[in-house]
Amino acid sequence: MNRLIQYFFVVSLLLQFSCESKSSKNSKLKNIQSATLNAQETISKKSDQNSIKILTWNIQDLGQSKNNDEILTIAKIIKSYDIIAVQEVVAKDPRGAQAVAKIADNLNRMGNKWDYSISDPTKSPSGNMSERYAYFWKTSKVKLISKPFLDTELEDKCIREPYIAEFKLKNGKDSFFIVNFHSRVHSENPENEIVYFKDYPKRLNSDRIFILGDFNLNEKHIVWNDLYNSGYKSAIVNSPTTLKRNCKRNKYLNYSIDNIYYDSQNIELINSGRIDFVGECSNLSKARTISDHLPVYIDCIIR
Repeated sequence: MNRLIQYFFVVSLLLQFSCESKSSKNSKLKNIQSATLNAQETISKKSDQNSIKILTWNIQDLGQSKNNDEILTIAKIIKSYDIIAVQEVVAKDPRGAQAVAKIADNLNRMGNKWDYSISDPTKSPSGNMSERYAYFWKTSKVKLISKPFLDTELEDKCIREPYIAEFKLKNGKDSFFIVNFHSRVHSENPENEIVYFKDYPKRLNSDRIFILGDFNLNEKHIVWNDLYNSGYKSAIVNSPTTLKRNCKRNKYLNYSIDNIYYDSQNIELINSGRIDFVGECSNLSKARTISDHLPVYIDCIIR
């Protein structure tokens, strides 16, 4: 009889632990979603109905390790924007492209019609360095002018050549370009890739260009001066966008390397910032299963 009682006691403890563990994971996911919704509510209040909201996000190893709940959370984070540019989509196997398709499917269940485009693998020196890029866009807001393309002119100069798309607002006159980029790591001098970006206005024959992504250096680096001197500005200023592995002194943000650069003579800034989907240190480990980068955005009017 005593053994039977002990058996039921152990089973009861295991069931309780399992329920608490699952509840804890769901609670942390809800905390992340709540922090995101609060940020989006602030953004919506400041936005203009004639503006366009563009978001860029390095979604760490997208396709390598994201489950359905994490894919859904990603879709909830980005759904309030009109165009989303993504870096670090896995290129080694079909899971990267499949994850992009799953995000699009979730977005299309949230009240708006979305389309998407995914690049071929970048022409990188090795398979481990090669990635794909992706775009998502609301078809009611913008129209894709032509098929996005990897910049072959820079494939020998960049470890991951940029992915370029041309869009037009449904009620706009002129098209605009987005240059989506994930640079080499900081220790390998990403400025040696970025230096070529000053040529984009001439190469694309446009003054309406957004250069965005993960640059692995901040907006203060001298490599940006040529663009600044021609009228470009950075949407994000002195704002860390990457996550530490562990909180230190109750802080979890690290480097300011994700940004959006835009021609201020033809693009009027309304609002910009980062979406902190972490909220507090207790959410950090769960947040890092989604990405080790925060998304950043610009809300603007294209003249």
